[in-house]
Amino acid sequence: QVTLVESGGGSGQAGGSLKLSCAASGYTVNVYCWGWFRQVPGKEREGVARISSSTFTTFYADSVKGRFTISLDKAENTLFLEMNSLKPDDTGMYYCAAYKDTCPSGRVGSHREVRFWGQGAQVTVSS
Repeated sequence: QVTLVESGGGSGQAGGSLKLSCAASGYTVNVYCWGWFRQVPGKEREGVARISSSTFTTFYADSVKGRFTISLDKAENTLFLEMNSLKPDDTGMYYCAAYKDTCPSGRVGSHREVRFWGQGAQVTVSS
């Protein structure tokens, strides 16, 4: 079992920055891939970014590439998402995720590939 607790987020202006953190506890040694997903009402949860816990290779959704950075502090079991040049379309509930397996190649992956979820953190970007 892995428990994920997000913090950070909140409200920001377009063009601004916000940062999300995710503290992981439990049996994290068998988690090979970590990620961030976001969801808006009425839409499916979509992958934003993911990172391998062994190689630290990353992959981003096209919508956030060049603006968001995912990072992992293995010593502290903490995942981060730094969000810059925010847009109103970045508004949503952001979820920290521990994947079922190793990171999917060449993509962020779908919510079906996630085993554990955090409770979510709201990000609201105003224009």
